[in-house]
Amino acid sequence: MALPFFLRKEVEVSNQAVNGRSSKSFVDEGRLDAILAAVRPGDLLLVQFAHNDEKIADPTRYTEPWTTYQDYLRLYLDGARSRGARPVLATPVERRRFDADGNAVPTHGDYPAAMRALAQEERVALLDVEALSLALWQRLGVEETKVYFNWTDTEQDNTHFNPPGAIAVARLVARELARTRVLAPRDVVRLRDEIPTSWITWPEATDASDVL
Repeated sequence: MALPFFLRKEVEVSNQAVNGRSSKSFVDEGRLDAILAAVRPGDLLLVQFAHNDEKIADPTRYTEPWTTYQDYLRLYLDGARSRGARPVLATPVERRRFDADGNAVPTHGDYPAAMRALAQEERVALLDVEALSLALWQRLGVEETKVYFNWTDTEQDNTHFNPPGAIAVARLVARELARTRVLAPRDVVRLRDEIPTSWITWPEATDASDVL
């Protein structure tokens, strides 16, 4: 939702992410097919999954990092390439978790490594959001990171971002898009600017299952 704030207005972003989906369930629900029906030659397809692929107790979503996770990701890569689009893999953003010594710790197991290996094997551009976000949480520390997640008097959510968190992570992604030359540097803007949180507006839910 916040990525367009860091791109020239001529760079159109179509946000097809849906809460609670894994690389598998997104495909099984026909959502990848719908994207591929609309994608055009020269488009970029940014692919980021893992949080829900990790749900081992849910066979509708779970994938194993080095087998089915990579298999499903290849469907996105092959589908984009077959339509003349360029796929880009993005490792999952890190949750907020610290050890007793105040060190930010990774939470995604082998999924980021499996995606990195797949990107190298398939010669696909990689945005290492997992490593970048972990470094950001480490720099901010235990208390300051609460500003970026849904922490309130009644809720301690270390996974989902509030508007400041969404903007911070989108800034990381935009910077990587330019650094890796996935986008031309001139296409990326406002990296040093303060972005008002009021710029984020929440879309109305059209499907009750999409807000779970």
